[in-house]
Amino acid sequence: MSAVLAAAVLVLTAACSSEGGGGSPGGTDTAAAPSRPAAQSPSSGPAVEETPPATGTVKVVRTVAEDLDSPWGLAPLPDGDLLVSSRDQGTILRVDGRTGKKTELGEVPGVSAAGEGGLLGIALSPDYASDHMVYAYFTSASDNRVVRMLLDEEKPAGEQLGAPDTIFRGIPKGFVHNGGRIAFGPDRMLYVGTGESGEEGLSQDEDSTGGKILRLTPEGEPAPGNPSPDSPVYSSGHRNVQGLAWDGKQRLFAAEFGQDTWDELNAIKPGGNYGWPEAEGRSGDSGFQDPIAQWTTDEASPSGIAYAEGSIWMAGLGGERLWRIPLKGTEASADPQSFLEGDHGRLRTVVAAGGDRLWLVTSETDGRGSPGDGDDRILELRVS
Repeated sequence: MSAVLAAAVLVLTAACSSEGGGGSPGGTDTAAAPSRPAAQSPSSGPAVEETPPATGTVKVVRTVAEDLDSPWGLAPLPDGDLLVSSRDQGTILRVDGRTGKKTELGEVPGVSAAGEGGLLGIALSPDYASDHMVYAYFTSASDNRVVRMLLDEEKPAGEQLGAPDTIFRGIPKGFVHNGGRIAFGPDRMLYVGTGESGEEGLSQDEDSTGGKILRLTPEGEPAPGNPSPDSPVYSSGHRNVQGLAWDGKQRLFAAEFGQDTWDELNAIKPGGNYGWPEAEGRSGDSGFQDPIAQWTTDEASPSGIAYAEGSIWMAGLGGERLWRIPLKGTEASADPQSFLEGDHGRLRTVVAAGGDRLWLVTSETDGRGSPGDGDDRILELRVS
């Protein structure tokens, strides 16, 4: 294992579209192995996957909450409430899922908010019902890191977040391209999308955690079954990953910011190299994995993604729209379709809310939008 990665694990515990979709259709086959094989009856044979309709629908059911400051990450709680991180304030709010009432739970110490850095993605422990742990990815004065904190609902509002326990540190930081999305997969491992912090060479540097998707245990160790046993790296050659989601067959997909030409939706293969900076969009190079769908950078600038109703749903910042990418296995089964174009401004995060529902978080107060009355918002959507 390289010296840099070893140090990170031991500590454990621009014309730039990165913030700024009709796009080109998907269809390049990049077979992605599931993180953990889905159970299958020996006598049933291979399951036949249903293909969703070529076109879908989106309806805004309601506005859940308003007047949020630089919201970034969202994590639904078991009781229907929502945790929301503020990138610039470094705080986590609890939003009542019925009334929209906002309660500040506490501030995450050590957050250094500048440029695209700050308090970014959040996720609940897979054992949240018993351990009440909240995970967060944030930019510090020296790096990007992942911490976990106890959420103690018995304490007064503003004091409910426990002291952060740093489980992984040393992810390169920059004014741009800090990645930041974290999510627990079906295998109960923690997946972390990182950026190359504006230094293109880091994406292909096996000694760096920048420009990668990492796969960690809940304690921050390289997860069992990783492509290299002592490395946290799951895939490489990424520019800036801010979207992670799994389909119904436990296959991982990721959204990635391009530079001048193509933004991407990728089907993630363990050990796969996604080409940056040698390739942006489809290259046809056998050494790189091609995206399953791509967009010009003014159509997308993709951040969060979610899976629902047989499709990946992708939030666009610069594109100010929500993209639907219907799937057939690890291919796009039809052309991507856009919704809500310009209706709510920049869209940062989308999270599955069960069945045909999604939570959608706007991003007009992040310094690159044009906030109006009520911005930013959480919306509830019904999709098909």
